[in-house]
Amino acid sequence: MSDFLTALGLALAIEGVLYSAFPGPMRRAMASVSGMPDQSLRLGGLIALAIGVFVVWLVRG
Repeated sequence: MSDFLTALGLALAIEGVLYSAFPGPMRRAMASVSGMPDQSLRLGGLIALAIGVFVVWLVRG
């Protein structure tokens, strides 16, 4: 459980850095995402999920 909370904290920290360093581009990115069809968002999420699981698998062995 501590690994999960560590990963969640790291994800929030990275997202916070992006929003604080690049507020304008992040706002534009969110606006463009809101106009995307659900199927594209779902596919992008599944691809990100697969890459994330693969990276954890590589690191954890």
